[in-house]
Amino acid sequence: MAEIAIEPDLGPLLTRTGDERAVLESFLDFHRGVVLRKLRGLSDADAARRLVPSATTVAGLVKHLALIERNWFPCLFAPGPGDVHLSTEEEAVASFTLADEDTVERLATTYEQACARSREIAGRFDLDHVVPHPQLGDVSLRWVLVHMIEETARHAGHADILRELTDGATGTI
Repeated sequence: MAEIAIEPDLGPLLTRTGDERAVLESFLDFHRGVVLRKLRGLSDADAARRLVPSATTVAGLVKHLALIERNWFPCLFAPGPGDVHLSTEEEAVASFTLADEDTVERLATTYEQACARSREIAGRFDLDHVVPHPQLGDVSLRWVLVHMIEETARHAGHADILRELTDGATGTI
Protein backbone atom coordinates (compact mmCIF):
# COMPACT_ATOMS: atom_id res chain seq x y z
CA MET A 1 0.00 0.00 0.00
CA ALA A 2 1.34 3.46 -0.90
CA GLU A 3 2.15 5.84 1.93
CA ILE A 4 -0.24 8.77 2.19
CA ALA A 5 1.38 12.19 2.59
CA ILE A 6 -0.06 13.96 5.64
CA GLU A 7 0.31 17.67 6.20
CA PRO A 8 2.40 18.09 9.40
CA ASP A 9 -0.16 20.54 10.82
CA LEU A 10 -2.72 17.73 10.88
CA GLY A 11 -1.40 16.18 14.08
CA PRO A 12 -4.51 14.14 14.85
CA LEU A 13 -3.88 12.17 11.69
CA LEU A 14 -0.33 11.44 12.82
CA THR A 15 -1.43 10.19 16.25
CA ARG A 16 -4.33 8.01 15.09
CA THR A 17 -2.79 4.98 16.82
CA GLY A 18 -1.24 6.87 19.74
CA ASP A 19 -2.10 6.48 23.37
CA GLU A 20 -4.92 8.48 24.93
CA ARG A 21 -2.74 11.36 26.07
CA ALA A 22 -1.03 11.71 22.69
CA VAL A 23 -4.40 11.78 20.92
CA LEU A 24 -5.91 14.35 23.32
CA GLU A 25 -2.87 16.63 23.17
CA SER A 26 -2.68 16.28 19.39
CA PHE A 27 -6.29 17.32 18.88
CA LEU A 28 -5.92 20.28 21.24
CA ASP A 29 -2.70 21.44 19.58
CA PHE A 30 -4.29 21.04 16.15
CA HIS A 31 -7.17 23.35 17.06
CA ARG A 32 -4.80 25.81 18.73
CA GLY A 33 -2.88 25.93 15.46
CA VAL A 34 -6.03 26.50 13.43
CA VAL A 35 -6.89 29.50 15.61
CA LEU A 36 -3.44 30.99 15.09
CA ARG A 37 -3.57 30.38 11.33
CA LYS A 38 -6.93 32.19 11.18
CA LEU A 39 -5.39 35.20 12.96
CA ARG A 40 -2.09 35.38 11.13
CA GLY A 41 -2.10 37.17 7.82
CA LEU A 42 -4.84 39.56 8.89
CA SER A 43 -4.15 43.22 9.45
CA ASP A 44 -4.79 44.52 12.96
CA ALA A 45 -7.88 46.30 11.63
CA ASP A 46 -9.27 43.19 9.91
CA ALA A 47 -8.59 41.00 12.94
CA ALA A 48 -10.54 43.46 15.14
CA ARG A 49 -13.36 44.03 12.64
CA ARG A 50 -16.85 43.07 13.76
CA LEU A 51 -18.62 41.07 11.07
CA VAL A 52 -21.46 39.63 13.16
CA PRO A 53 -23.95 41.30 15.51
CA SER A 54 -22.03 40.18 18.60
CA ALA A 55 -18.67 41.64 19.59
CA THR A 56 -16.93 38.49 18.30
CA THR A 57 -13.82 39.17 16.21
CA VAL A 58 -10.89 36.99 15.22
CA ALA A 59 -8.63 39.04 17.51
CA GLY A 60 -11.16 38.82 20.34
CA LEU A 61 -11.40 35.05 19.97
CA VAL A 62 -7.63 34.68 20.32
CA LYS A 63 -7.55 37.03 23.32
CA HIS A 64 -10.37 35.03 24.92
CA LEU A 65 -8.66 31.69 24.26
CA ALA A 66 -5.41 32.92 25.83
CA LEU A 67 -7.36 33.76 28.98
CA ILE A 68 -9.14 30.40 28.88
CA GLU A 69 -5.78 28.58 28.64
CA ARG A 70 -4.56 30.43 31.75
CA ASN A 71 -7.87 29.85 33.51
CA TRP A 72 -7.91 26.08 33.06
CA PHE A 73 -4.26 25.10 33.37
CA PRO A 74 -2.21 27.49 35.54
CA CYS A 75 -5.11 28.67 37.71
CA LEU A 76 -6.32 25.15 38.48
CA PHE A 77 -3.21 22.96 38.30
CA ALA A 78 -0.35 25.31 39.24
CA PRO A 79 -1.74 28.55 40.67
CA GLY A 80 0.73 31.28 41.41
CA PRO A 81 0.34 34.49 43.38
CA GLY A 82 -2.55 36.47 42.01
CA ASP A 83 -3.94 33.61 39.89
CA VAL A 84 -7.69 33.66 40.33
CA HIS A 85 -9.97 31.33 38.42
CA LEU A 86 -12.54 33.37 36.49
CA SER A 87 -15.93 31.96 37.16
CA THR A 88 -18.61 34.24 35.75
CA GLU A 89 -20.06 34.56 32.27
CA GLU A 90 -19.43 38.31 32.46
CA GLU A 91 -15.70 37.72 32.96
CA ALA A 92 -15.57 35.36 29.99
CA VAL A 93 -17.47 37.78 27.74
CA ALA A 94 -15.23 40.67 28.82
CA SER A 95 -12.19 38.67 27.70
CA PHE A 96 -13.23 39.29 24.06
CA THR A 97 -12.85 43.06 24.51
CA LEU A 98 -9.85 44.46 22.67
CA ALA A 99 -7.47 47.18 23.82
CA ASP A 100 -5.31 49.41 21.62
CA GLU A 101 -2.24 47.26 22.32
CA ASP A 102 -4.00 44.07 21.13
CA THR A 103 -2.24 43.71 17.79
CA VAL A 104 -2.24 40.52 15.73
CA GLU A 105 1.39 39.86 16.63
CA ARG A 106 0.95 40.56 20.34
CA LEU A 107 -2.20 38.43 20.57
CA ALA A 108 -0.54 35.56 18.69
CA THR A 109 2.50 35.70 20.96
CA THR A 110 0.38 35.87 24.10
CA TYR A 111 -1.71 32.91 22.96
CA GLU A 112 1.35 30.87 22.00
CA GLN A 113 2.90 31.56 25.41
CA ALA A 114 -0.33 30.63 27.20
CA CYS A 115 -0.53 27.37 25.23
CA ALA A 116 3.12 26.55 25.94
CA ARG A 117 2.54 27.15 29.65
CA SER A 118 -0.57 24.96 29.55
CA ARG A 119 1.39 22.16 27.85
CA GLU A 120 4.18 22.43 30.41
CA ILE A 121 1.75 22.30 33.35
CA ALA A 122 -0.37 19.49 31.90
CA GLY A 123 2.81 17.49 31.28
CA ARG A 124 3.46 17.33 35.03
CA PHE A 125 0.31 15.37 35.79
CA ASP A 126 -1.32 12.07 34.91
CA LEU A 127 -4.63 12.23 33.05
CA ASP A 128 -6.37 10.99 36.20
CA HIS A 129 -4.96 13.82 38.35
CA VAL A 130 -7.86 15.67 39.98
CA VAL A 131 -8.04 19.28 41.12
CA PRO A 132 -10.89 21.22 42.70
CA HIS A 133 -12.83 23.54 40.42
CA PRO A 134 -14.66 26.40 42.18
CA GLN A 135 -17.98 25.64 40.47
CA LEU A 136 -17.81 22.08 39.19
CA GLY A 137 -16.17 20.30 42.08
CA ASP A 138 -13.33 17.93 41.23
CA VAL A 139 -12.15 17.77 37.61
CA SER A 140 -9.48 15.54 36.12
CA LEU A 141 -6.79 16.63 33.72
CA ARG A 142 -8.42 14.29 31.18
CA TRP A 143 -11.71 16.19 31.53
CA VAL A 144 -9.95 19.56 31.22
CA LEU A 145 -8.16 18.45 28.04
CA VAL A 146 -11.43 17.28 26.49
CA HIS A 147 -13.12 20.51 27.56
CA MET A 148 -10.29 22.58 26.05
CA ILE A 149 -10.54 20.63 22.78
CA GLU A 150 -14.25 21.47 22.68
CA GLU A 151 -13.74 25.13 23.61
CA THR A 152 -10.85 25.68 21.20
CA ALA A 153 -12.50 23.81 18.30
CA ARG A 154 -15.71 25.78 18.77
CA HIS A 155 -13.85 29.08 18.59
CA ALA A 156 -11.68 27.86 15.69
CA GLY A 157 -14.94 27.36 13.79
CA HIS A 158 -16.01 30.90 14.66
CA ALA A 159 -12.63 32.21 13.49
CA ASP A 160 -12.94 30.23 10.26
CA ILE A 161 -16.26 31.88 9.45
CA LEU A 162 -14.96 35.35 10.36
CA ARG A 163 -11.83 34.83 8.27
CA GLU A 164 -13.92 33.70 5.31
CA LEU A 165 -16.07 36.82 5.65
CA THR A 166 -12.93 38.95 5.80
CA ASP A 167 -10.87 37.67 2.87
CA GLY A 168 -12.43 34.45 1.63
CA ALA A 169 -9.79 32.18 3.23
CA THR A 170 -11.20 28.84 4.40
CA GLY A 171 -9.89 25.55 5.71
CA THR A 172 -7.60 24.48 8.51
CA ILE A 173 -4.28 25.40 6.91
